Amino acid sequence: MKVAVIGLGSMGFGMAASLLRAGHEVYGQDINAEAVKRLQAQGGATASVAATAKTLDAVVVVVLNASQAEAVLFGDDGIIAKLRVGAVVLHSVTVAPDYARSVAQRCTAKDILFLDAPISGGSAKAAQGKLSIMASGTPAAFSAARPVLSAMAETVFELGDEPGAGSAMKTVNQMLAGTHIAAMAEAITFAMTQGIAPAHFVKVISKCAGTSWMLENRAPHIVAGDYTPHSAIDIWPKDLGIVLDVARASKFAAPITAAALQQFVAASGMGLGREDDAAVAKVYARNAGLKLPGEGQQ
Repeated sequence: MKVAVIGLGSMGFGMAASLLRAGHEVYGQDINAEAVKRLQAQGGATASVAATAKTLDAVVVVVLNASQAEAVLFGDDGIIAKLRVGAVVLHSVTVAPDYARSVAQRCTAKDILFLDAPISGGSAKAAQGKLSIMASGTPAAFSAARPVLSAMAETVFELGDEPGAGSAMKTVNQMLAGTHIAAMAEAITFAMTQGIAPAHFVKVISKCAGTSWMLENRAPHIVAGDYTPHSAIDIWPKDLGIVLDVARASKFAAPITAAALQQFVAASGMGLGREDDAAVAKVYARNAGLKLPGEGQQ
């Protein structure tokens, strides 16, 4: 298939690379020209997405937020107006369910198939083609997208015919993922106040009932003192903000999510927004007068 991937960040680049490995003809688009060149160096097509839009079979959108998705889909140079009838858009952006439904309606009006297809698994699984995809859309959209889904995902959850169901499930996932990262940061720094080294914390707790996928994935970043962003701090004010907006509209109280959000906002305010989201531990460390690994010990 001829597939465009719009958004070549830590997730999108891995997804594009997985599509290449599966034998698809892949076109990349990103505001970072170096990311596009990197994909081309790995075998990506050299023509632009805009120039080949009318011949594309599928478009995978992996940008940061709804405003960026709106621009690349429906803006002055938006892709939707250029696609052929019957092409499929896989919308893998974390957005509110209502926005996913809005995009689906506008795609349908142009005879473009739409799959609400948010993703989970992190940059490593994106690069391995082993993501989990929470997808919803018409049977025709699933059929058209199947080869693309197979190349990018280890597990595809088919959540029904109605767009928005995938994004609703992603909202639930992000509620848990964000609070788990904040809880991990709170626990690892609390452990330090009890004389427990971060490396020992990871060794023990990762084998106990208090563990989580996020703890096992992110706590080693703290131990290594390496905050190279796999998923940045600034993702979470956006994602947990969506969670709380959806909760508010449903008249659902989510106090634990709200508390986690404030820690990410504090981290961003400390200038840590572009660091790995494990850097939220620095908020706790600062408040407790602690030095994390790589900063020397107290």
